Amino acid sequence: MSLAKSKTLTDQKYMSNRYIFSSESVGEGHPDKVADTISDAVLDACYAQDKFSRVACETYVKSNIAIVGGEITTKAKLDFVAITRKAIREIGYVNDDDVFHADKVFVNVIVTQQSPDIAQGVDARKAKGKKTAKQGAGDQGLMFGYASNETPELMPAPIMFAHRLGRELTKIRKSGKVAWLRPDAKSQVSVVYENGKPVAISNVVISTQHAADVEHAEIEKFCIENVIKKVLPARLLTKNTEFLINPTGRFVVGGPQGDTGLTGRKIIVDTYGGMGRHGGGAFSGKDPTKVDRSAAYMGRWVAKNVVAAKLAAKCEVQFAYAIGHPDPVSVHVETFGTATVSDAKIIRAVNKVFSFQPSDIIDQLNLRRPIYGKTTNYGHFGKSDKDLTWEATSKVEALLKAI
Repeated sequence: MSLAKSKTLTDQKYMSNRYIFSSESVGEGHPDKVADTISDAVLDACYAQDKFSRVACETYVKSNIAIVGGEITTKAKLDFVAITRKAIREIGYVNDDDVFHADKVFVNVIVTQQSPDIAQGVDARKAKGKKTAKQGAGDQGLMFGYASNETPELMPAPIMFAHRLGRELTKIRKSGKVAWLRPDAKSQVSVVYENGKPVAISNVVISTQHAADVEHAEIEKFCIENVIKKVLPARLLTKNTEFLINPTGRFVVGGPQGDTGLTGRKIIVDTYGGMGRHGGGAFSGKDPTKVDRSAAYMGRWVAKNVVAAKLAAKCEVQFAYAIGHPDPVSVHVETFGTATVSDAKIIRAVNKVFSFQPSDIIDQLNLRRPIYGKTTNYGHFGKSDKDLTWEATSKVEALLKAI
């Protein structure tokens, strides 16, 4: 079979079918995001004082209790209780009708230092049994990065639309203009694709916590008119688009009162809404020597630059690491039949332009800074903040030159 015919069949495989793809997002007051927010607040507090802190912080929230635990080695002086209360207050849990309240929550702290066995693998020094003196990965594992040209952010449309809904709800709630809104919320958007392109939105779901004295009809009208129609593309909303607003009919008991929250349980919300694959490692509360976080950011940077360079319409990058070892054990690029040059050429260019050793990732992306609170909510990718360096398309020219 000729290369041209093979490529055509591949294109048809990935591009010709019509399908619906759904992604969800959650608001800052969702119990799992409360936990993520506290964990990242602890990381930022460490980095504000000591940029060489080693942090693996996990949080559990339920009812009126927050448990902050993990392994932290730092010169920073931390008031874990104050950090936790401030994070909860900024989310908006300050209503007297809620069991989970910033000023009333009981905070338990269970923190030790990083294991010395892990530390010697990460440290840039020789150690008995370690094959190199270079800084190694903080753990084994596989990480993915993804980009697509279907939105201006070079992200999949379903997850970006779901994030827009949650972000707008939070903006309105924190403005104080709608007194009955409460912090816990979820959104979900189902997008119709034809030939690999979004052509319509078939379904929108919003569940938002609310005060007890508001009627469902008011909530429904508000969410459709003031949130959905404001932030989603009008061209994709059709007469057949279905709106499901608080589908149970009532959502008064929410947040950690209604459900348990744990750091790292919203990894698909944090990344690509299921459109791109995920290696399984969580992000929040981890300093960048943990490749679960830093290599996932690196993967996004690489994939986004490949798409921005118009080398492919979609790109997924995978890395895998061994604990204590400086080089990835594998680097893989997949373009789903959308590449304008061969994947082999793209892989060669990627390996020439980027370095994937953990210490180089930290330096290239300038990750030893207290920037992680900006990542916690509404996805770690697709944001325009200049501090989130993995969103820069600064390697386009270098990739094209390498190709």
